[in-house]
Amino acid sequence: MEVKRIIEDLSRNREVFRELLKDIQEQLYLWKPGPEKWCLLEVICHLYDEEREDFRARTHHVLETPNAPMTPFDPLALVTKRKYMQQDFNEKLGAFLQERTRSVEWLLSLQSPKWDNTYTHPKLGSLTAKMFLTNWLAHDYLHIRQINRIKYEYLDTHSGENLNYAGQW
Repeated sequence: MEVKRIIEDLSRNREVFRELLKDIQEQLYLWKPGPEKWCLLEVICHLYDEEREDFRARTHHVLETPNAPMTPFDPLALVTKRKYMQQDFNEKLGAFLQERTRSVEWLLSLQSPKWDNTYTHPKLGSLTAKMFLTNWLAHDYLHIRQINRIKYEYLDTHSGENLNYAGQW
């Protein structure tokens, strides 16, 4: 897949996330499908952190300073460290959407980026800037699927209706 298309899809996904998550009631965005599962509030906090500190930062790092050590990033630790469950859902959604806009603007501003620049990770080996960019888009798709699954499971749990007519999930 060409880089231009990936950037266009990242931009389009901004609107997908906005439409999927706007005007959601508190009982839905705080609902968890299981004790170890995330709610929508945790998902949006995670997306915000990933946008700034993982995908954009790592893509930038490999493009600009591929031989320098990379700052560690532990997304699971941030759930408690940054108190995701105490955040304001609508503020975090707005902040994430703003960060996505910044990311796309930055990506579009790059002049002759070296997408084949490689960072050598101590455990994962050679990682190119294009690999980080492509995984950024894949990460979007994983969380779009997760958001839809949470909303489906909430509907299934709270509607009191059999959802089999809709088809198999």
